[in-house]
Amino acid sequence: MHTARTVAASTVVNLRDLGGIALGPGHRVRPGVVLRSGQLSGLDAAGCREVAALGIRTVVDLRTADERAAAPDRLPPGARLFVADVLGDNPGVAPARVRALLADPIEAEQVLGSGKAEEMFAETYRQMVLSPGAAAAYRAFVETAADDRARPVLFHCTAGKDRTGWATTVLLMLIGASRDVVRAEFLAVNPVVRVAYAPYVQRFLDAGGDPEIASAIIEVRPRYLQMALDAMDERWGGLDGYVRDGLRIPQAVVERLRSGLVVPA
Repeated sequence: MHTARTVAASTVVNLRDLGGIALGPGHRVRPGVVLRSGQLSGLDAAGCREVAALGIRTVVDLRTADERAAAPDRLPPGARLFVADVLGDNPGVAPARVRALLADPIEAEQVLGSGKAEEMFAETYRQMVLSPGAAAAYRAFVETAADDRARPVLFHCTAGKDRTGWATTVLLMLIGASRDVVRAEFLAVNPVVRVAYAPYVQRFLDAGGDPEIASAIIEVRPRYLQMALDAMDERWGGLDGYVRDGLRIPQAVVERLRSGLVVPA
């Protein structure tokens, strides 16, 4: 199953162009207009020609204020920054503290041991659907992606896997992708994320950290996405209700999004 195209960029982790992803019979995502990644704090804005060539107009940062302060984005040439803080209602949850948890095996065992790591991440996915603050952030993201003056849009969190993963899922489903397609794209980031975090994981393990905790922190798992989808279905009866009543996105915005992002296969 086709997933996003990896963009080779030495100073940006997990950079992926959603262009080409299948949206049902005869249609795909337009290339070069919506891209996802990890944080841009390491971007060499002047020297990274691969990123400069993308012509990014808007960077949507899904991270918390603490994350942004600790590792501010370096923007591509000509891009503007738009903040859409998904976890602002609860900035201390695990997806906002991945590196900190890997740096302290003792705290990680206390907080995330005995299976609690997967439970905590799964619950965070549920809250990314149910939290009013998260809904406001994802609504702002979708409205930005629907604005042809804002595109190409690059959206990201820290590793580009959890908050960015749900943003990608919502965006793709809105323009016609099946749940099988969004699951494939959701899980496709794992190899790159494992490589990016390998040094942190190795130090964690060398200090006596639990490999299962590291795995649950670093990976995205099918259960994580399923928790979010189940929350959407239980609260709003599916995508249409979530978009209309949860995210409160006007139909005109959805139509602009589809017009700008969908092309013939």
